[in-house]
Amino acid sequence: MKLLFVCASLDLTQPFSATPAWWQLLKALYEIGVDVIATPYQGPAIESLWWRAEPNPAKWQGDTFKFLRDTARKIVGDKPPVQSPPPTPPHLMGGEGAGTDESFSDRAVRQVAQTFIAPLWLKHLDRILTRQPDIAAVIFLTIPLNHVVGVAAEIQRKHNKPVFYYDGDVPASLPNMQGFASGFRIYQGANPAEYAAFISNSQGGADALRALGAREVFTLYYGADPDVFGPVDVPGQDIDVMFYGHGREYRQPWIEAMITAPSRAMPEARFAVRGTKLGDLGRAETLPYLSFSKLREYACRSKINLCITRLAHASVYGSSSSRPFELSAMSCCIVANPYAGIEEWFEPGKELVVVNSAEEAADRYRWLLAHESERLAMGRAARERVLKEHTFRHRARQLVEIVRRML
Repeated sequence: MKLLFVCASLDLTQPFSATPAWWQLLKALYEIGVDVIATPYQGPAIESLWWRAEPNPAKWQGDTFKFLRDTARKIVGDKPPVQSPPPTPPHLMGGEGAGTDESFSDRAVRQVAQTFIAPLWLKHLDRILTRQPDIAAVIFLTIPLNHVVGVAAEIQRKHNKPVFYYDGDVPASLPNMQGFASGFRIYQGANPAEYAAFISNSQGGADALRALGAREVFTLYYGADPDVFGPVDVPGQDIDVMFYGHGREYRQPWIEAMITAPSRAMPEARFAVRGTKLGDLGRAETLPYLSFSKLREYACRSKINLCITRLAHASVYGSSSSRPFELSAMSCCIVANPYAGIEEWFEPGKELVVVNSAEEAADRYRWLLAHESERLAMGRAARERVLKEHTFRHRARQLVEIVRRML
């Protein structure tokens, strides 16, 4: 099978949080025998050992937009961080009237993109599919789908191949959520019905996608490549509690409950953080960013690794994110905030610990720090679960089956 992917980015130096996951997914597809072609929506086309890269047909336009947007943000700043999602029940998100709160700037950006960028992408994809008629399907990976309205419909009409949209940010991406301060709003002005099917990271978000017009919805969780996220030999575990992540949006209460308060209540323990824009962290020290391999080293040097999932994901059942799988693949002992559906992937109490308050967090930290054998056993069990069910090769096989169902 040959698949063509339109990726939000292939550049790991850019701040697109899902890009490392897409690298792992495309690598896994190659490893199970899929012929992978990738073309980026933002930034340069980057070749790898696992896929062939096609150019970005609107690179200079995208670079110009990014420069102007970054310049504007330096002058006026980002929009304020969001601390919690609106109280709209998940099954009522989307549908008629969704996205009526779209800002003037967001509307202007998508209208410009639909006028000038979408035709370039239609011509680009048409050329690739004409040149390579054996491509089985096209999959858009979390690009702004309201920038390319009509492209999927025309490609399917002309080439009779299914076009899928994979939204890896559900539920935060949905119109009735407030989005991230740094991100696009992708559903306002879009037409989900033009795609053969939607794929998302969230089981609980499926009804919302159908309400927006998606004809078919499949769930494909995140995972981890155990060759990339594997245990690292370190001289010793000199960090007691560590968190890696960026931004307080949707997780402020749990940063305070799992880092700020316990670090003050446990002066005997070393708390550390690698991240930015996290606010008051109590006694936790900030670790320097040196490289990806250093992040793995930090995790393996830590006796306890925190998984603080944003409320937008944690509150909607089965909304997967990368961090639980990455930490588990490294045999880390994980303590997590409440996360609806986490039992879909890991067994609380055996493969990780879930805490419900600052007091419980401090209590569990003290117990785990005092019981090394139990802590290490939990990390080993978590990695074994990843190897059994949650590698990106598992996800790649599931994706191939989804495509085959729609062919």
